[in-house]
Amino acid sequence: MLREQSSLIGQIHRLSDICLTAVAFMAAYLIKLYLLPPPFRGLHPDPNYFTVLLLIIIIWYVSFSLFDLNAPFRKQHFRDIFIRLVKAVLAGMLILTLLMYLLKIKDVSRVMMGIFALLNISLLTLSKVIVYRLLNGFREKGFNSRNILIVGSMQRAKEIVDAVEACPGSGYRFLGCLELEQHQVGKEVKSGIQVIGALSDLKRILLEKVVDELIFTIPLSKVENADQYIAIAEEIGVPVWILPDWPILRIIDKRGTNSMRFEGFLGMPLMTLATSSPRQTELFIKNALDYFFAGIALILSLPLFPLIGCTIKLSSKGPVFYKQERYGLNGRKFMLYKFRTMVTDAEVRQKELEVMNEADGPVFKLKKDPRIIPVIGELLRKTGLDELPQLVNVLKGEMSLVGPRPPIPAEVEKYDFWQRRRLSMKPGITCLWQCTPDRNEVLFDEWINMDLKYIDNWSLRLDFRIIFRTALVMLMGSGR
Repeated sequence: MLREQSSLIGQIHRLSDICLTAVAFMAAYLIKLYLLPPPFRGLHPDPNYFTVLLLIIIIWYVSFSLFDLNAPFRKQHFRDIFIRLVKAVLAGMLILTLLMYLLKIKDVSRVMMGIFALLNISLLTLSKVIVYRLLNGFREKGFNSRNILIVGSMQRAKEIVDAVEACPGSGYRFLGCLELEQHQVGKEVKSGIQVIGALSDLKRILLEKVVDELIFTIPLSKVENADQYIAIAEEIGVPVWILPDWPILRIIDKRGTNSMRFEGFLGMPLMTLATSSPRQTELFIKNALDYFFAGIALILSLPLFPLIGCTIKLSSKGPVFYKQERYGLNGRKFMLYKFRTMVTDAEVRQKELEVMNEADGPVFKLKKDPRIIPVIGELLRKTGLDELPQLVNVLKGEMSLVGPRPPIPAEVEKYDFWQRRRLSMKPGITCLWQCTPDRNEVLFDEWINMDLKYIDNWSLRLDFRIIFRTALVMLMGSGR
């Protein structure tokens, strides 16, 4: 999914606005030259309108940036977008007029410039209405939704609820509210939204529910050990939003692993703390490359599917593909696909083999696992070809090409709390652990720390390095 905070999306958005502005200018030029009634038709030959257009492109680009015309739509009312749009165009017209005076560009048609301004506002408004409604329509159908947990249930919390209800296309869904006292559990806040726990239950609720964002509406001065609750959310990778009216120095993360910024939330100013990567442009590129390369890889590997499938069928009774429930981003459950490399009753037989487990932590591994299908199962595992069907998971938006491996629910239940932060990034087909030469000997805590290191230091360059090293591992056949 596109990340709404991505600065690259903003650049693309701004470029499209500039293109529409250029179209509006050329249309105004042609209208004035050919389509107006005779008294107003025609243009003076002296002004160089190409120079005027160049000035417009430069000025409008700056104006759009100053008025933040390309801010994410999810957290805005359309009237605010329209007002800023009109202000940006009018400001551009004022600056353009001053520059033409200073540069002594004379005889530019005022009628044509008036037509241009109207066309410019009209085209920009139309484009934003279309995009705004399309995005809202997708979100109203449940696509790209965000689950919100609110700390507080009084007036400030109700204002957040009102802001979201006024924008049903924002895609925000409320899980409920938390209060300071246990006796308030069950209290209805508004519109069916209830207090589902006390603040002391925060850790449990973060573990049990899919929480994308946590909003504090209670002044932190009234919350004892507020920094500890914020640390709990950050440790698991959930962004924290705060209504700003308190001293913040004591809650700023000294470890340097989080980002702090102020943003508008449907017209309300909030401060957010997050452990996610600030490289939003690269994250958008990563997401786009996931879809692009996964699609190409799936097409190129399709001839292997019937070959591998027939070999599995001839070697073992049962289905060709293996489906297993895994945990994805922030605990979202999905079905992971693989080529089946084990006998059909592998999960039942695992209980008998638990005493032989050679891995520490909640993970189960055996060097010579008797459940693996002879020859084909071993070959698929050594080369990593059993993971090919996960390209479908990538195209469904459930996985990335590179990221922490998606764990099974039984493993997550045994995680220490700090280990769950590995779920704060979309899981991948390969990761740092999988391209480590001695990956089968890596201890569980080391494995988790490698995933957290990947999350904290993520970059596109690191992803390409991991993919390259994974390809070498596959060629060497060192998988298991």
